[in-house]
Amino acid sequence: MKTINKLVSSLFLFVISFAYAEEFPPAPNSTSKSGIGGGGPGAPTPASPIDMYVYALAIVAVVFIIFYTRKYKSIKA
Repeated sequence: MKTINKLVSSLFLFVISFAYAEEFPPAPNSTSKSGIGGGGPGAPTPASPIDMYVYALAIVAVVFIIFYTRKYKSIKA
C-alpha cells in the first residue's frame, strides 16, 4: 500500500510540474556576424512576490528540519 501511495504521489508531482512548465523564450535577433551582441529578450521582469520572503522561508525550513530531526531521533531511541 505504501508503494502505491509513493508511485501515485510521484506521478502527480511529475504531471503537475509539466503542467506549469514555461516555454522557452524566443532567441534574440542578432545583427552582428560574430554572434555576439544583438537584442535581448526584453526588459527584465519585475520581482515575484515570493522574493520578499526568501530569507524568512529559509529560516522556517531550517526550523522544520531541526524539529523533525529531533522528533525522529526521539521516536527511534
